[in-house]
Amino acid sequence: MNASSQLPASGYCRNGIVGVYWLFSTAMEPVIVVHGGAWAIPDSLTEASIAGVKAAAQKGLSVLKSGLSALDAVEVAVRSLEDDPAFDAGYGAVLNMDGEVELDAIIMDGKTLAAGAVSSVRNITHPVTLARAVMEKTDHIMLTDRGASRFADTVGITPVPINTLVTENERREWEHYKKYAVGVKELFNSQWGHDTVGAVALDCYGNLACATSTGGIQNKMVGRVGDTPIIGSGGYADNQNGAVSCTGHGESIMKVTLARLILFHMEQGNVSREATDASLAYMGERVQGGGGAIVITPSGDWAARFTTKRMPWAVARGESLFYGLNPGDMFEEQLPK
Repeated sequence: MNASSQLPASGYCRNGIVGVYWLFSTAMEPVIVVHGGAWAIPDSLTEASIAGVKAAAQKGLSVLKSGLSALDAVEVAVRSLEDDPAFDAGYGAVLNMDGEVELDAIIMDGKTLAAGAVSSVRNITHPVTLARAVMEKTDHIMLTDRGASRFADTVGITPVPINTLVTENERREWEHYKKYAVGVKELFNSQWGHDTVGAVALDCYGNLACATSTGGIQNKMVGRVGDTPIIGSGGYADNQNGAVSCTGHGESIMKVTLARLILFHMEQGNVSREATDASLAYMGERVQGGGGAIVITPSGDWAARFTTKRMPWAVARGESLFYGLNPGDMFEEQLPK
């Protein structure tokens, strides 16, 4: 089910200023993996979802090929998904019980284990960028709600009017949902639920990073925070083991600390695919939670696995782009020269 790859790691870095490729015997081939959320994606959204993850992966790989870091690449890729109304992150995020957007995000550097996160932000276009600012410009890991917005002002991230991030489609779905007495977990498994986006990357210097961003589950309680901004749940990155970005039912993911659980299995010698499958199976059996994850190892092996109906994903490396949506998908196309 789903997809994974074990390809040899070799490659190059390019100096983005002078435009020269520097070859090193120890250089890694840059790789980026992105996902657009594991849930029951309706047919009406499949084309846009696939296009969105493919575009995000290509943008991330371009950053990596220019010689920038894995951290830069995952931020750029997730920003692309936050701008895309096909996904539940940034513009187009689902609405809470009060009909408002509340956004969560995390970013983590596998080299230093530095991390930054934000939760319940309502007026920030790119929560992943604000999370990175928390990581780099404060002594904290997570800021929330008005404190995160106040901090954004101090670092030059301009807030937008709250309703700016609410799309007409999400407003219609929210109005439609109010007619039904359905819990958020049931909603997650329906065609009304949306879910998280994320990216993991390996740069040519051998460093890993992850980033995850979400609007949560439709009609959630005001102030509800899911797994996304929680280290070890929504994401984790460690150069020694791998990088993971998770997606799915947030409360279930938090109960098993899914990202860290996957890396634990990898530490025991399991390959990324087996480690992810074992962890998702445990979450399903132990707390009846569905979801998915993307994983990358220090050698460049990757996996995109899920237990929900669908999960759009894409991988960019070298001159190739791999992508899928349904269980068992593995499509490949050549990247533009």
